[in-house]
Amino acid sequence: MVGRVFRSPFAATATALVAGLLAVVFVGRLEASGHLVSQKGRAFQPNSLVITRGDTITIVNDDSDLLHHIYIESDAFNFDSGDQVPGSRTPVTFEKNGTFVVLCGIHPKMKLIVRVN
Repeated sequence: MVGRVFRSPFAATATALVAGLLAVVFVGRLEASGHLVSQKGRAFQPNSLVITRGDTITIVNDDSDLLHHIYIESDAFNFDSGDQVPGSRTPVTFEKNGTFVVLCGIHPKMKLIVRVN
């Protein structure tokens, strides 16, 4: 038959599997070089970190039905995430030494202490 291309279902499945594995490896390496913080149950986990200047923390909204809104206000560093929908990931890079308090603008009892050496 002219003009027909045979596509193996196995080849499509293998291609998708390889693409998925590459994505997992890339994201895993990216997150391994940083620090993950979960927002769940109106709390940060962990609730304190010690990191090195230049490190990035990724704050993940692990609540299935709550918005969060992180912010940092200090003389050395300010940050505002805007609203974080469930499942969102927000990277924050700390370029200055010091101790910073990360708060949620929606849930005032949420607090994360980040000490940057």
